[in-house]
Amino acid sequence: MSENIITLDTPIKRGDSEITAIELRKPGAGELRGIKLSDLLQMDVSALHKVLPRITSPALNEQDVTKMDVADFTECASMVAAFLLKKSEQQDIPSPQA
Repeated sequence: MSENIITLDTPIKRGDSEITAIELRKPGAGELRGIKLSDLLQMDVSALHKVLPRITSPALNEQDVTKMDVADFTECASMVAAFLLKKSEQQDIPSPQA
């Protein structure tokens, strides 16, 4: 299983289906266009509302992100912030799933 998969405490309802887990991938520079890196490192909610739909699978829309449980959102925010660090720096940070 990928270490970038988050099992949601509270599934996101979308129509007749539920999203129970999401996979985040490391964004490329183009996917960060219009976002201040400092905002992502500070886990700014507005910045994450723009970035998460660009890097999640299944692809979340902004309404899905708005409906997320705060604990699930915080886990996503932590993972996004960790993506911005070099691999050598990531080793010093405990995993949000630990």
